[in-house]
Amino acid sequence: MDERERGDFSEIPILDVSALYGTDRDAIRATAATLRRYLETIGFLYVVGHPIPRADVEAVREAGKRFFALPEEEKLKLKIDRNFRGYLPFAGSTIVTSSVATVSKPNQSESIFFMHEVGADDPRALAEKPLQGPNQWPDETALNGFRETIERYVDEMGTLARKMVGAIALSLGLPADNLDLYFEQPTTFLRLLHYPTQPQEEGLFGSAPHTDYGFITLLAQDDVGGLEVKNKAGEWVPAPPIPDSFVMNVGDILARWSNDQFVSTPHRVINRSGRERYSQPFFFDPSMDETIAALPVCVPAGAKPKYEPVLYGDYLMERIDKNYHYRKKKAAEAAGA
Repeated sequence: MDERERGDFSEIPILDVSALYGTDRDAIRATAATLRRYLETIGFLYVVGHPIPRADVEAVREAGKRFFALPEEEKLKLKIDRNFRGYLPFAGSTIVTSSVATVSKPNQSESIFFMHEVGADDPRALAEKPLQGPNQWPDETALNGFRETIERYVDEMGTLARKMVGAIALSLGLPADNLDLYFEQPTTFLRLLHYPTQPQEEGLFGSAPHTDYGFITLLAQDDVGGLEVKNKAGEWVPAPPIPDSFVMNVGDILARWSNDQFVSTPHRVINRSGRERYSQPFFFDPSMDETIAALPVCVPAGAKPKYEPVLYGDYLMERIDKNYHYRKKKAAEAAGA
């Protein structure tokens, strides 16, 4: 890749991934090759041609709207727990680990997190391993069909994410299943977000400039817009909504895994539309107990990897603990106990 191309973009490209659901090997490899180019130069793309029904995407958005419309006391019954599942009230996070901006003001959003489901009797939950426990679900009498809607969508998104994992492996000249073992028990997050219209104020964002922590993010937007991606000239390039698409981006652990061959690009959300904005990012990450070391195919002959190997769970918890107010508060209380 010509280094001059990296970060030199004025729009987000579109990739049709329908071949990844078929059996035409040439078409699959061609898709993977295009994906590689986008991940190396931009780190962002629109994914189209997937089989996930628009109705399922919209059903999740409507479920989120119904939840956020509940009285605050009802939402707080599901307040986010130590396993990072549940409701995060408005302005509950500040991205202090951002490598692209000095962030001091909390994000202007409220959200609810659903992670990979872990039963209360699961050995991981019983051992109190980080982020291992059951999800918190709203009362079905108030939000009928909510859990079924979310779980169907998570299953569909997990399948799409695994298709992308295979394509990423192929793009590097590896067998399609080369990375699968790292995702046998994937760390997944579905975050339903509500961004009220925000005032014009310096340093105030729906989501402050940041890069994502993990492997890949697959985002479904509503029709409001507000997502922007930073190019190497320092310009913020809009990523406007495109029907039936997901915005996919490289996370920091994929960039690290690829020895920075793939780029984790800064992005932000500013909602000055005068309308409420709802979005639903799905984060697909390695198992917590997997060690991530630079892929040999990404390290030039005779060179050393740029990064030391890291246990994904340790890496992730460091970032979560620093950026979410409720975790910092608990850590301070524990230190003072």
